[in-house]
Amino acid sequence: MTENATESYPPKEFICTKSDAGVLLWMERSESNKVRDARAAAAAAAKAAAEKAAADKAATGKAAADQAAADKAAADAAAQAAAARAAQEAAAQAAAKQAAPAAPSGCDPNYAWACVPIASDVDCAGGKGNGPAYVRGPVKVIGTDIYGLDSDGDGIGCEK
Repeated sequence: MTENATESYPPKEFICTKSDAGVLLWMERSESNKVRDARAAAAAAAKAAAEKAAADKAATGKAAADQAAADKAAADAAAQAAAARAAQEAAAQAAAKQAAPAAPSGCDPNYAWACVPIASDVDCAGGKGNGPAYVRGPVKVIGTDIYGLDSDGDGIGCEK
């Protein structure tokens, strides 16, 4: 006996059909069709479930990969920001080292670029002032312009 074999006994036709238990049985055509249709529906449902599981697994994998990429991008951005901060700090330290050196003894610490003597009054050399002390400019005002050397208030004195 083989599956799907047929025998006719008019008015009925019988088909050799595998039961749910896996046993071959002779069944009337309509009953055989019901069993085969149910088996086909179960197989289709199993296939759909497998495809859904595969799609869910792929989506989960993609989500994990996307999250990993986002985490890496965030870590890269944080590293770049840290590098930028470090570069700014290094530049600030370098600038601080290049700032005006401390005034030599006898020079007013409110000025840089030239030694402005400490005196009762200091004027720009070659200007209209009457001293008693003079300085050749330009000089940078880094504190209080106690001698009034920066007449235009731009931070640079004796610039003419």
